[in-house]
Amino acid sequence: MKRKANKITVGLFIVYMIILTWIILFKFSFNFERLDHYRNINLNPFGGSMIVNDRIDITEIIYNVIVFIPMGIFTCLLKPNWSFIQKMAPAFLASLVFEAMQFILAIGASDITDLLGNTFGGIIGIVIFFILRKIAKDKTEKVINIVGILLLGIFLALVILLFINNI
Repeated sequence: MKRKANKITVGLFIVYMIILTWIILFKFSFNFERLDHYRNINLNPFGGSMIVNDRIDITEIIYNVIVFIPMGIFTCLLKPNWSFIQKMAPAFLASLVFEAMQFILAIGASDITDLLGNTFGGIIGIVIFFILRKIAKDKTEKVINIVGILLLGIFLALVILLFINNI
């Protein structure tokens, strides 16, 4: 039974990474040509990304944190014996790769704030996992897989609506 749960976890993680790539690199777009093609780097933490129309806007930072929470949860499930720093590293490294790819492909701004927010999202995921493990104990992976499948279903329904709306 544990092996089957692990296969589901790995499958959900792969789907999550595909979705994360689509969100971060392709900005929910179904057409690569529709992407804004510009190259920019912001190395000022919480600087330019927070100012929109001369007002502080933290919604992008919150979104970056939220989309990386599953990274921390999946890392804990798939690598339970890793230290906290090792569990945090995949969120940081994935974020770094995404920011570099945005720059290389000229499809968005590479921003240190995104890197920090994404990494923080991974850390929150690790904390959520530890809390869930205290509550659900041996059923943690099963609970996470069920929630993951439900969220994936909701996400796919929203993507279908988005696709239909863009036809």
